[in-house]
Amino acid sequence: MATFAEIQSVKNRHKQLILSRPNVVGIGTGFKVTAGQLTKNICVVALVRRKVRLTELAVESRVPYMLEGIPTDVLEVGDLVAFQSPTDRWRPAPPGVSIGHYLITAGTFGCVVHDRNNGARLILSNNHVLANENNAQAGDAILQPGPADRGQNPQDQIATLLRFVPLHFEGESPPPSCLPLNWLLRLAQALGLKGLVDSLQKPAAAVNNLVDAAVALPLNGSDILDEILGIGRVRGLTAAELGMTVRKSGRTTGLTTGQITILDSTVTVGYSGGRTARFDNQIITNAMSRGGDSGSLLVTASDPPLAVGLLFAGSDQVTIYNPIQTVLDSLNIEF
Repeated sequence: MATFAEIQSVKNRHKQLILSRPNVVGIGTGFKVTAGQLTKNICVVALVRRKVRLTELAVESRVPYMLEGIPTDVLEVGDLVAFQSPTDRWRPAPPGVSIGHYLITAGTFGCVVHDRNNGARLILSNNHVLANENNAQAGDAILQPGPADRGQNPQDQIATLLRFVPLHFEGESPPPSCLPLNWLLRLAQALGLKGLVDSLQKPAAAVNNLVDAAVALPLNGSDILDEILGIGRVRGLTAAELGMTVRKSGRTTGLTTGQITILDSTVTVGYSGGRTARFDNQIITNAMSRGGDSGSLLVTASDPPLAVGLLFAGSDQVTIYNPIQTVLDSLNIEF
């Protein structure tokens, strides 16, 4: 049996040849994996972006089974990049990093979506991340990184707010843009009909929310990437299931994995200023996040990743998400 030093020598003699193969990003000496199990047999290991069936590779592109009698192995590692913090300034910026309206602290760039009307690539996150809990207007500056991460306006502006689903807070009337009878209120005020004005201005009956969501239009399409940091490109969506293993990439806690534990939940969530909002039909997992992860996209642990939900709230014990299909329909967007 060859010694470690002998295998290293073989690896070094063939290093340039192996590194010249397409898809190969590295080479080393390590334990061979057989049938998914790590063995104690040492071999030459080729690191590839992704594994490809031999039938899909030209003979000259394949890693040889043996090098001078020493076995080889192929390990999929993805694209290797120099690590940056999710709170840094990124250009182009991948989903999973810090972002926010210029008047908030910071949240997470969830993913890239497309406008159903014109196909424009958009940034998806929460209302409270991109629209400052309804206190914003279309065209407002969106910064990357967010203000809490040293993002400055205008030098760190990456996008402008396009649209958002207004949040309904308990005990408050919906925002004026949500009042279907707003024109009647203005008419009553003009005519001096005090009784009707008082009636229309009373806090509306409780309206439960379905999503905390918003989209922004990048200043330049080349400033954003489709691949979520640590996850890759989302290839579609799927409905949440109890027990499903899921993951997310967020500004604060990075890449985390968990499990869906509760479906179809109604929850009361606290917002700034002591306000609360109630949400129906929400997804709950074990704790997968902390403050600043709001806006992260929840995806399946399988490959390719499929979108499941949009993270918007949580506690030390659980994390809560809007179902992704409801988010897409509410904002008229798609993957």
